[in-house]
Amino acid sequence: MLRERISDNIYWFQSETYAQVTAGVIAGPKWAVVIDTLMPQESLAMRDFIEHKLNLSVKYVINTHHHADHSWGNCFFPSATIIAHERCRQMLKDRSASALEVARQDNPLYRQLTIVPPHITFQEGSINLRVGKKNLQIYCSPGHSDDGISVLVEEDRVLFTGDAFMPIPFIVEGNLDDYIQSIQATLDLGLENIIQGHGEIILRGEIEDKAKENITYLKAIQKAVTTARRRNNPVEILDRITVEACGKSRILLEGLASELHRRNLRALYHQALKEEQETQQ
Repeated sequence: MLRERISDNIYWFQSETYAQVTAGVIAGPKWAVVIDTLMPQESLAMRDFIEHKLNLSVKYVINTHHHADHSWGNCFFPSATIIAHERCRQMLKDRSASALEVARQDNPLYRQLTIVPPHITFQEGSINLRVGKKNLQIYCSPGHSDDGISVLVEEDRVLFTGDAFMPIPFIVEGNLDDYIQSIQATLDLGLENIIQGHGEIILRGEIEDKAKENITYLKAIQKAVTTARRRNNPVEILDRITVEACGKSRILLEGLASELHRRNLRALYHQALKEEQETQQ
């Protein structure tokens, strides 16, 4: 697991075992806030750093969304109050137990996990959390998933986006228009850093270019699906459209980009078919 102090009492962690997933810690004078929880063994390493290096307990855990690599480590912070979107709570309760059973069959590390849903939730607007002299603004940022939230450290202008910002946007469970809006919203915040849900820290001078690159990619795959649907063999055509043709590199996220891109195109295609069928009914 990689770790970096990015500002006064703000720490970034990155997984070395799965898709460069990230997490954060905001350290206060008496307790800490964790933003997302990484993979099982790395959740424990992050907790050890907080308790033994920072000499703090974890009072709050914020889940940016319900996906396993961001929320399944909740159980390793048993004394913490968990904050998330209401939809995150519903998804963890409805879907994660069965998914965890499957994961346990493939990886014994997951046998020590239990699913812990959020205790405090909200559905719209924002909520605020004070950590020492820092104010955290927690607000909705859908697109990657409909339960997505971001966390802005106001004094430092550091934004933890979860998967609302990634090296390559991933929309299989999300909405393209919402995704674009959430990305565009980052440009109005005067940020010093963006902590993506996966990948490297984005610095102030990179933010505008990275945001525009992600928006360009999303519009490119939308156009590709629209064009392919006019042909007799749309799925075959989509499978031939490379991630590079849509403005991204295949080496992103340790080579996962091409697979995520393929799944994005398939998901958009099936969403369009479903919308067309509903319109015709």
